[in-house]
Amino acid sequence: MGISSFASGNELGAIGSGLSTLQPASRSRRRVLGGFALGVQRAISENSGRMVGLSKDLKSMADVNMDQAMARRRAREAFIPIHQGLDHCLFKMDSRGIRTEESYERNSRGLEIFWKSWLPGAGVSMKGTVFFCHGYGDTCTFFFEGIAKCIAEAGYGVFAMDYPAFGLSEGLHGYIPSFDNIVDDVIEHYSKIKRRPDVKDLPHFIFGQSMGGAVALNVSLKQPQTWDGVILVAPMCKIAEDVTPPGVVLAILNLMSKVLPEAKLFPQKDLAELAFRDLGKRKIAEYNVISYKDQMRLKTAVELLKTTKGIESQVDKVSAPLLVLHGAADKVTDPNVSKFLYERSRSKDKTLKLYDDSYHCILEGEPDERIFEVINDMISWLDSHCVSKV
Repeated sequence: MGISSFASGNELGAIGSGLSTLQPASRSRRRVLGGFALGVQRAISENSGRMVGLSKDLKSMADVNMDQAMARRRAREAFIPIHQGLDHCLFKMDSRGIRTEESYERNSRGLEIFWKSWLPGAGVSMKGTVFFCHGYGDTCTFFFEGIAKCIAEAGYGVFAMDYPAFGLSEGLHGYIPSFDNIVDDVIEHYSKIKRRPDVKDLPHFIFGQSMGGAVALNVSLKQPQTWDGVILVAPMCKIAEDVTPPGVVLAILNLMSKVLPEAKLFPQKDLAELAFRDLGKRKIAEYNVISYKDQMRLKTAVELLKTTKGIESQVDKVSAPLLVLHGAADKVTDPNVSKFLYERSRSKDKTLKLYDDSYHCILEGEPDERIFEVINDMISWLDSHCVSKV
């Protein structure tokens, strides 16, 4: 998910466009160069009024304040039957014996984290494991469920989690007081899974979409010896010079974030039509009721800006086998960002693929044929990087 995210990933496009209100506006300022994938679910699902076929009770549930995890969990549970009937290829996936598990686990910071796994059917040997990092505002459920089933059906164990403050995990919805904490939470949770007897000797791959790409890159940089490869879809790793705020504006933002860290101050634009090429799939995304729909919180914006600068300065340290996928017609995150990452990383084993005519949400918002092409490209790359490990 991009979105999933991704799925799709809801990212920092809001900052790029929001900052244009703080400095002279230009057309180019509406385009974020570094994988600041737009808040896809947030932008396209402003309220239940756009969803059809809902009962009065479901509409009310979709419109409740989702700041706390319990409200999001109740909404997700109520909408599961609706999701199962959605007309989208990712919701029509045949599980074919895939074993799924979902649960909650309290981490070392005392926060209850939601996680889920999809494993090949009984008797099928796993080739490797894939650990997913979702985008800003998103969840590891909804669209990603179908993506995970495809990967699991190909023989891989797939593991995913919702970061604190997103999806079904505890925390004030949409609030990132520290991006480093997210990275450490991911490392803590996935390290436990990698020690499990059934997966500890398998190849381990980390997969990040949009903001999740920034999470995955930071995880791989902190644990360079523990990952057999990194998969990135429209990764958030750089912001264009023309949308980066001047130093004085950054100083003001930093000061304000210390005084009003949880405040929702950044304006947002509905960029959904730039993210989903398929109109029908754009409408389906409205049913992701637990995605963060509101304006970006001030501290969150500052943390994401800081994170992109950090990644940009360390991209030449990325050494793991690398697969980068991006829609060539993406007007939310410029494909040149993925080119930048590909060219600057010191990985000797790296692949970049751009998909002609595709928009931002290449895993969720494209015609069915393109969605499965992207997923199959991922699986083929995984297969080629597991051969030597078998």
